[in-house]
Amino acid sequence: MKRSNKIKYSNINISGLLGYLFFIGFLFSFFTGSAQTSVTSEADSTKIRIGEQINYRIKVNTEEGNLVVFPEGENSFSPLEIIESPEPDTIRSEGNYQLLKEYFLTKFDSGHYVIPSQNIIVQNQTFTTDSIPVEVNDVVVDTTKQKLYPIKPSVEIPPGFSIPDWVWWLLGILGLAGLVAFLIIRKKKKDEAEEELPPYEQAMIELQRLDNSHLLEKREIKEYYSQLSFSARKFLDRKIYDHGLESTTNELVQYLEKEKETGHLNLKDQTIRDFQKILERADLAKFANSRPDVITAKEDRSRTQNIIDELSDSVPEPTEEELMQDKAFLEERARKRKTRRIVFGVLAGVLIIIIGISTLIATKGFTYVKDTYLGHPTKELLEGEWIRSEYGNPPVAVTTPKVLVRGEINIPDESKQMMAGSETFMYGSLLSNFYTTVSTIKFKGEVKFDMQQAIDGIYAELEKQGARNIVMKQEEFTTVNGTKGMKVFGSLDAVNPVTGKSIPNEYVILNFAENGGFEQVTVIYNNGDQYAEEISQRIENSVQLNNLEE
Repeated sequence: MKRSNKIKYSNINISGLLGYLFFIGFLFSFFTGSAQTSVTSEADSTKIRIGEQINYRIKVNTEEGNLVVFPEGENSFSPLEIIESPEPDTIRSEGNYQLLKEYFLTKFDSGHYVIPSQNIIVQNQTFTTDSIPVEVNDVVVDTTKQKLYPIKPSVEIPPGFSIPDWVWWLLGILGLAGLVAFLIIRKKKKDEAEEELPPYEQAMIELQRLDNSHLLEKREIKEYYSQLSFSARKFLDRKIYDHGLESTTNELVQYLEKEKETGHLNLKDQTIRDFQKILERADLAKFANSRPDVITAKEDRSRTQNIIDELSDSVPEPTEEELMQDKAFLEERARKRKTRRIVFGVLAGVLIIIIGISTLIATKGFTYVKDTYLGHPTKELLEGEWIRSEYGNPPVAVTTPKVLVRGEINIPDESKQMMAGSETFMYGSLLSNFYTTVSTIKFKGEVKFDMQQAIDGIYAELEKQGARNIVMKQEEFTTVNGTKGMKVFGSLDAVNPVTGKSIPNEYVILNFAENGGFEQVTVIYNNGDQYAEEISQRIENSVQLNNLEE
């Protein structure tokens, strides 16, 4: 095996790599030589004014192939702030490699500060730099030359996130509606439970409830007679005459006299007269503000119970046909009650769902709720099981949400003569919401590959696939294992050849020329799709080329 002349480094969190570094350090201990590793640090200035920058450099001298981990993270240089942290530069010197890592630091408060010492991991060793004191001075303003302006009035800055007022109103209304629905349902259940008692037992319960109300002691005669007459009328309505509640006193008396004459009711004339007097006295108390004395009211209560007893005894036993009709009536009433309970249950369930959805929208946002519960194709890709695999020759290791399927690309005949082979693997298409490919080309013998010419050809290739309005940018790119390449990125419009509709997309194309070949990783996704953008970033960070040649 022949090792390539590349330095492997990574700008990742140190704590997350401790176990990994132990294994890598043990592995590379078989290949390390006797060269000494050194780490130094320096700052271009220790005195700055507020807002000025300090160029802090860390130099690492080590042999090729050693893994170097530099400090990263916003808090690494606290209390100073990191403005920029470029990728490390690599210089070969006397058979070893020198890595130069720069940090541009600043501070917006005057005072005396210290650049803290930093830990740099080289292979399986940790090196610590010296701390450096820094003085940050105020900016002196000459008020004789600089005009002074009056202080501007304060402006209230809206918070970054706040729940809209309509959400609170909606929750309040829904809560109130739920409370009202609960009280109504409870009352209906209570009334239904009482209605299921036989008429006579129900009348006795209401009279007993009247005795316990202490309305006579409170001299509330009107309310007392209202409840007394209602108990008698309700018994008549349920047991004898189904218009007992809405009929007038004269109509009820006439009905009882008629039923007595026809023999349907076995009543005494005195009973009908007593019942008439009680109902007339109740009408006067309710509508004419009459106030009978307490003794008379108590006597009327006793007579009412006796009248109900006599009315109950006077009703003949129901025939079999009447019993069947009553049974059918009871079954129909039970069916209606069951239907009402189902309707109220469904309404309560819908109310709970609405409250839950409103709460989720208020806390998580409408887009999150829609994508999570209604589904989103790229969100499902992002949260699915990712797969890491090697594709092509020279091999490219990459992690993707789906396995890439082998495909074909059109290669000119003159290019085929220089190639030992080419392979392409893909998922999706240019018109889908997410599209990614991995392509590799292996050249015959020694070929001087022009990277810039290959990048220039990307524009024409995208146009061939139907892309329009292509905006192209490029910058250097380094993989996690130190392989350098060129990153081409930007935006384009994918035109549907059937509908003619234009779909705005973002794209990223990583290009490498390694191991006598050309490797390319392409990702294209819909503009504004945050899930696809995160997928693209994860794919970029996972790309790794095998830099070892047989």
